[in-house]
Amino acid sequence: MPAAPATTASAHAPSSTPASAARTASTPTQSMKPTPVFVLNSLDGNVSVIDPTTWKEIKRIPTGKEPHHLYLTPDEKSVIVANAASDSLTFIDPRTAEVQRTVRGILDPYHLRFSPDMKWFLTNGNRLNHVDVYRWDGSNLQLAKRIATGKTPSHLWIDSKSTIAYSSMQDSDELVVIDLATQTILHRIKVGSLPADIYVTPDDRTLFLGLTGGEGVEVYDVSGVRTGQAPRFLKLLPTGKGAHAFRPMGDGEHIFVSNRVANTISRIDTRTQSVDFTMPTSAGPDCMDLSADGKTLLVSSRWARKLTLIDLATRKIVREIPVGASPHGVWTLDHAPRR
Repeated sequence: MPAAPATTASAHAPSSTPASAARTASTPTQSMKPTPVFVLNSLDGNVSVIDPTTWKEIKRIPTGKEPHHLYLTPDEKSVIVANAASDSLTFIDPRTAEVQRTVRGILDPYHLRFSPDMKWFLTNGNRLNHVDVYRWDGSNLQLAKRIATGKTPSHLWIDSKSTIAYSSMQDSDELVVIDLATQTILHRIKVGSLPADIYVTPDDRTLFLGLTGGEGVEVYDVSGVRTGQAPRFLKLLPTGKGAHAFRPMGDGEHIFVSNRVANTISRIDTRTQSVDFTMPTSAGPDCMDLSADGKTLLVSSRWARKLTLIDLATRKIVREIPVGASPHGVWTLDHAPRR
């Protein structure tokens, strides 16, 4: 395998921020030290901490039942792990992998996301059929609105203006559009089978939706959503069975999608809305992150109980690290941009 990357990233943390640029510029010694890789073991209720120089598990952090996804706080001081079945959030230092605090009373946080303006924090209640909108003051969460949705909210996306949120409904096969200012549902449209992750292009004009119950990714025109128009279906991109999670390359033009049933990963050109290539990976690929140099893709392989490393130059697996049961989210502070 090529030299182990001093990075690795996951599907559910924000892209580079002014804080991250300042961190790199002002603390060059610290920035050279690789930060740990976090893998969420959903069935074990813990997080595997991986050393990105030796690619060995250092320790496991107990969190709560069913940790599925995670997200970085806007100040980059904490990575938040959402424990869906324990109704809690675990805050972990992304540099030292030490637990900072646990926030309880957050009902069924399956998926989570901050708005770009750092005003809103959203969680999807996967088993309780709601989207919760919280106000964020930089440290604390205050529930602003609990929005009843269709059956089984899955993944979230918030537009670049922090005005519109999108949520997929995996069991009612819908896409829900939410106005953040009023915390009300603007649109509800039928989509393909078992919709999962969502990616919207940086210009907020095109939405990509993974179909875990299908064989590809649906593409929608969402350019008119802010003016009252519902998302408009454009096409279906065949990628593979069980299209599930996205990870942008960081160039604003390409995204990876994991095909969980086909055991493959496809790269999509968002400009041409076409599939560039598809490559094999370990069983049950789910969440992904990308090394800061853009050379290595990190993939949680849910059925294989592994963290899989793929060299993008050769499109081949170069390393597999054993982790816990049903690994889901994967993330590190050292990562390529997410747009």
